[in-house]
Amino acid sequence: MFLAVCVCGIVGMQAQKNESFRPGQVWNDTEGNPINAHGGGLLYHQGTYYWYGEYKVGETVLPADATWERYRTDVTGISCYSSKDLLNWRFEGVVLKAVPDDPGSDLHPSQVVERPKVIYNEETGKFVMWMHTDSPDYGKAEAGVAIADSPTGEFKYLGGFRPNGTMSRDQALFVDDDGTAYQFSSSEDNQTMHINRLTDDYTKPDGTYVRRFVDMSREAPAVFKHGGKYYMLSSGCTGWSPNEAELAVADSIMGEWTVIGNPCTGPDSEKTFCGQSTFVIPVQGKKNAYIACFDMWNKTDLQNSKYIWLPILIDEHTGKLSIPWLAEWDMSVFDNK
Repeated sequence: MFLAVCVCGIVGMQAQKNESFRPGQVWNDTEGNPINAHGGGLLYHQGTYYWYGEYKVGETVLPADATWERYRTDVTGISCYSSKDLLNWRFEGVVLKAVPDDPGSDLHPSQVVERPKVIYNEETGKFVMWMHTDSPDYGKAEAGVAIADSPTGEFKYLGGFRPNGTMSRDQALFVDDDGTAYQFSSSEDNQTMHINRLTDDYTKPDGTYVRRFVDMSREAPAVFKHGGKYYMLSSGCTGWSPNEAELAVADSIMGEWTVIGNPCTGPDSEKTFCGQSTFVIPVQGKKNAYIACFDMWNKTDLQNSKYIWLPILIDEHTGKLSIPWLAEWDMSVFDNK
């Protein structure tokens, strides 16, 4: 009887549903395990959200030759989780796996693979993943690309390169209403953001790009569109340590961008609530509803880094966007907004 009670208790714990967002707290998947999808991005496809991120497992180390705090874990791959409600996530597995038997591979455990983002190509029917691939000293500064026939993979790695021959570290993808895709990347030693237009199949840059935020040291871009305008949320460059977020806006994605300032409000807003931007989610079925996603990095134990998801609130009179700190919230925050 004792065994039966214990088993029932475990099943009950695993089946417990999340009813609200609790930023900065441990976030378990539907099996009761902490979600492991860092530096992530989301895709909405045929009624389901997919969350892709760095699958961090094992010890965090600081290389002996490090001249800055480049803490790292061995590359194990890119994870995928699926959800209908953005609260309860099912682990779909590691959809792009490390390649431990090839030291020359970008996916070898000794290398760097960060910030995966996935977009769907309507014309080819392929799911296209871009990521930051790098050497352990961060000197290679490339983008890697993989494709799959299903959102849950397995993804096939196509290779890495410098878009338009330029550095690419922290990066984001954006597909515009006309189907044109763009990659935003921290380039020129993270001093300037490059916006690279992609080929029709989304697997390469098409040769057209612009330099924006020149000498402004922006990284961790997260791009979204609202009210016919383009917005980019980003962070400064302070390694694993948090800093002040910044929001910028443009009328054209390849046009001029205007810095609005820090959209965060509340305790620790001057350091982005101890987080760093990674993605902005347009909430399906709700008007003018967006969620800002941040990583709360634990630099000496990266596997146990947490997540901060907060609503982007839009003032109905001024149109101003803000990201308030809320210790607990649910989708009702967007009602009547």
